[in-house]
Amino acid sequence: MDFLKAEWRRLIVANYEVPASLLASYVPAGTVPDLWRGRCMLSLVGFMFLNTRVWGLKIPAHVHFEEVNLRFYVQRQERGSTKRGVSFIKEIVPKPAIAWVANTLYHEHYEAMPMCHQQERGEVSQKVVYEWKKGGRWHSLEVEASTQKQPLLPESEAAFILEHYWGYSRVNRRETIEYEVKHPSWLVYEVQRYRIDVDFKEVYGKEFAFLNSQAPCSVFLAEGSAVRVSNRRKIRIK
Repeated sequence: MDFLKAEWRRLIVANYEVPASLLASYVPAGTVPDLWRGRCMLSLVGFMFLNTRVWGLKIPAHVHFEEVNLRFYVQRQERGSTKRGVSFIKEIVPKPAIAWVANTLYHEHYEAMPMCHQQERGEVSQKVVYEWKKGGRWHSLEVEASTQKQPLLPESEAAFILEHYWGYSRVNRRETIEYEVKHPSWLVYEVQRYRIDVDFKEVYGKEFAFLNSQAPCSVFLAEGSAVRVSNRRKIRIK
């Protein structure tokens, strides 16, 4: 049975090029960094969890909620094939129970914070905002985008960022949790304007403080879809 079924919708994805050395201590055992044309990418992602079911059950007051995560990209070679996945620095949700389950079962790095969102849609443009409170202030990720959906272009940066279908969580130097994330290829919207008001040092730690003054190299909005998370297993590296 799938551990999780849900919809991930209206994903704001802001992408930063960072030194690979920054993420060296976060790379899960058995994986290596997955680079975009030789560049190490880090993404700030905000989206909605909708119609969430855990082990087939809807948990009251935990069905619809926001998430904001900071993630990077890895790959794992297995039996001659490449599994391309994501690994997380931190995942922020508004529900402590969600954070506890994910941290306990998947060794993720969830933290519960007050959160809210805003979505406005007109005929030709839309606005999406995600906000979370940390260190006595609100942080926000906001875009205005077209309402015209576009398919991902093969070999594009957006395709690289979104076409990762595995998750990897570092347990320790020799153990990693692997799980599969299933969803169709997503459609995207052209972003016309964005605003990122985040104190990266406060939210993610001093090693990420430099992002306060670094503009993202790209920002896009993805429509999202239904998703399934399954096939959890622990990998041990000898």
